[in-house]
Amino acid sequence: MKKITVLGSTGSIGTATLEVVRRYPDRFRVVGLAAGRNIELFKRQIDEFRPQVVAVADDTAAERLRKDAGSVEILSGPGGIREVAAHDGADFVLSAISGSAGLLPTLAAITKGKTIGLANKETLVMAGPLVNKAVAEHGATIIPVDSEHSAIFQCMHGHNGSDIRKLILTASGGPFHGRKADDLVDIKPEEALNHPTWQMGKKISIDSATLMNKGLEVIEAHYLFGFAPGDIEVIIHPQSIVHSLVEFIDGALIAHLSRPDMKGPISYALSYPERLDGVLAPCRLHELGTLTFESPDMERFPCLRYAYDALESGGSATAVLNAANEMAVDAFMEGRITFHQIPVIIKKMLDAHKPVPLDDIETVLSADGWARRMFRELVVKS
Repeated sequence: MKKITVLGSTGSIGTATLEVVRRYPDRFRVVGLAAGRNIELFKRQIDEFRPQVVAVADDTAAERLRKDAGSVEILSGPGGIREVAAHDGADFVLSAISGSAGLLPTLAAITKGKTIGLANKETLVMAGPLVNKAVAEHGATIIPVDSEHSAIFQCMHGHNGSDIRKLILTASGGPFHGRKADDLVDIKPEEALNHPTWQMGKKISIDSATLMNKGLEVIEAHYLFGFAPGDIEVIIHPQSIVHSLVEFIDGALIAHLSRPDMKGPISYALSYPERLDGVLAPCRLHELGTLTFESPDMERFPCLRYAYDALESGGSATAVLNAANEMAVDAFMEGRITFHQIPVIIKKMLDAHKPVPLDDIETVLSADGWARRMFRELVVKS
C-alpha cells in the first residue's frame, strides 16, 4: 500500500486526489494533509482519512482543529506545512498548493528523496534549475500531474529523447477564445472564471483566460523534459480532448486523448508505472465530433509571449514573471485593475528587471520579493 501526503488537500486538485484515494482504499493510505483556509472541509478530510500529521496555514485554525484531533498531530504555518511535506511516513507527496506558496514545501519533500506528484507548476517556474539539482542530489522523482505534462510524460514513455523533435502543449483557449481585443476591456472576474471545459481553482482559471497558464506550462515543460523553448509549441484545441502531443524526428505524432478530468493524470501519478482500472469515462471517438486546432493569438493574449521571453532571459526572470502574474490576478479579482491591464503590468515589470543567475533559493525569494514590491508601486501609480 502506497502512503501518500496531499499538500493543498482542500483545493480542486487536492479534493480530486482524495476522490481517487477513496475509490481505491486497498492501494493508498493518506498519512499527511496540508491546507490553507477552508477549515470546515479540512476537518472533514481529517475525520475521514485520519492521517498521522496535518498542517494548516493559520495558527488560530490549528488551535480549533486540535480540540478534537485525537491522535492526529496538528501543525501550522509555513514551517508546519514544510514539516508535513517532509514527513517520513509518506512514500509519495502530491504537491497541489496553489501558487508560489508551494515552492518551499515541494523542495522539503524533494530533499527527503520522495516521489513527487507535481501539480504546482510554480515550483519549476520559479526555481527550475535549483529544483532539478535537488532532485538529482537527493534521489527524488518528479511525476507531472498537470494534464498537459502528464500527457507528454505518457507519450514519451519508452522512446529515446533523441528521437523527439518537439513537444506540443494544447490549450483550450479559455473563456475568451475567438473574442476580439476590443471585447477584452470590460471583462468581469466571473466571466474569466467561467472556463468552458475544465473545473479549476480561481487563480488557474484566470491564468487560462489570459493564456498565462500555458506560458507557465511552457516553462515547466522546459525543466521537466529538457527541451529548448523553441522546441515547445502551444496549439489551441477548444475541445480539450487531446491533452498534448509529441512530434518525432520522422514527422510522426503521438497524442494523448481523454475526457477532460483531472482524476486521470492524478491517478496515473499515484499508481505509476501501473494504471488503475475505471478511472475515467471512456473516450469514444465516434461520439467526440470534430476536433479542431489553431495557433494561439499572442497579440490578443501576450502573456504567453512574455512567458517565452522570460524563459529565454533565464535566471530570475521567470520568478519575476510568476510573482507579477500572481499579484496581477489577485488585483483583478479584487477589482483594483482591469483584465486587459494584467499583461501590461507584467510586461512593465519584466522590462524593469535585470535577471540574475539562480545560485540558491534565497536568490529566487529575493526576485519574488522585488517583483511584489514593484507591482505595488505600479498599481498605486496607475
